[in-house]
Amino acid sequence: MRTLVRLRSGGAWKAGESPAGAPYREPEPGRSTIIDSGPQTPKVPQAPAERLDGPLPEAVRQRVVEAAADLVGTLPMDEIPSSLRPFARWERRKRARHAGRHIAPVLEKDPGFRERVAGPLRNAEPELVEAVEAGVVPPAADPVGVAVIAYLLRPSGWPRLVEAARRELERSASAAEDEAYERRITALQQELAAARTGRAAELERLRAELREAKTEITELRRKLHEERAAAKAARQRAEVLAAETERERATAREVGAAADKELRRLRARLAQAEATAESARRAAREGRNVDDVRLRMLLDTLVDAAQGVRRELALPSMIERPADAVGSVDPERPGHRALPGRALSDQDPRLLDRLLTLPQVHLIIDGYNVTKTGYGELPLADQRSRLVNGLGGLAAQTGAEVTCVFDGAELDAPVAIAAPRGVRVRFSRPSQTADELIGELVRAEPPGRPVVVVSSDREVADAARRAEARPAPSTLLLRRLGRG
Repeated sequence: MRTLVRLRSGGAWKAGESPAGAPYREPEPGRSTIIDSGPQTPKVPQAPAERLDGPLPEAVRQRVVEAAADLVGTLPMDEIPSSLRPFARWERRKRARHAGRHIAPVLEKDPGFRERVAGPLRNAEPELVEAVEAGVVPPAADPVGVAVIAYLLRPSGWPRLVEAARRELERSASAAEDEAYERRITALQQELAAARTGRAAELERLRAELREAKTEITELRRKLHEERAAAKAARQRAEVLAAETERERATAREVGAAADKELRRLRARLAQAEATAESARRAAREGRNVDDVRLRMLLDTLVDAAQGVRRELALPSMIERPADAVGSVDPERPGHRALPGRALSDQDPRLLDRLLTLPQVHLIIDGYNVTKTGYGELPLADQRSRLVNGLGGLAAQTGAEVTCVFDGAELDAPVAIAAPRGVRVRFSRPSQTADELIGELVRAEPPGRPVVVVSSDREVADAARRAEARPAPSTLLLRRLGRG
């Protein structure tokens, strides 16, 4: 089976190649692939094909497979032998490394594919290719390159060229190995000579050190005897001094213990006096600051409430009318924290909106009560983050002061929370519950300021009512946050 290849010097086609640009097709069994140019000539018996006696040398086989792998990556899919088409899109090095066992049989059986693989070699080394085809190999030529060209082009006597390359490679490998052995032997001989010289010098040095050591040992024995006698006398003197020192030390310990006891007593009295003074200063400072803040909050609340009432009722700025001067009994006034919306049910969706319109209103939220009601399936960190972010939007819309309280009794360490602007986040102390902290926050507000406590816990709601704050269930806040 043969395909046609165009000669470089003319327009005819030669067996072994396909025309440039034409799709590669496997020759069909039993069909001639040679173009008829006249009456068919009788078939001439061909000499048996030349073959190698053994496998290709590894270096030659690797070079041939790499050249074929490079060509497969550049050919159109229909010009690639069918058995190699699955590897056409592989990376070049991967194709040469893993598809070599598929490329080698195609090169051996398909002369047309071999000729196409040899095409780049014709362009790269035309003189060497012509020399190999003529059977004349330049003496300085690379034996591997000669064997590759001979295997691909297969001129007459090509097995001889491959075998010559094999012998040259084996000779080069043997020569390199012999040279390495010679270098190793020379190095070992030099190391042996140096070791012998060093051993003699080391032996002489050790003998000299031994003589010096014997002399030194004799001198040390003499000194040791003298030192033992001196040490015995010193021990006796030390025992006498130790007894005297122990007596003096016992006396000093007694005096020191008495002094330490007196010093601790004085330090305790000093610390108590300092703590008392600091407590007094802190109490005075905190009382003054808290009173100032409570008074300021109350004044702001009264001013805002008065302005709101005046605007709603269109009241004039005059405070009293003539009838106000007539003596009479005034009706009972509501408590100082009577909040609007008391007529509304706790479940009325308008309740929270009405309360948030109050001037200087303080909204206190029982955090975990709200989150476990609305989204208890989330982890605690996600519950806190979702609620605090929603409260940030509520504070921005209403201008209310918002404080969110979480139970911190089971926390090992403080939790970092990025609270939005206008939202205050507080955790109860380890010895305190969130309900107790909410009660402290309500009682810290001055009488007259509207305070709203959001919790569905009955105890929290009752405590808020007793402190004259307005409780609201958690569902109202969740519904308000859901509206955005």
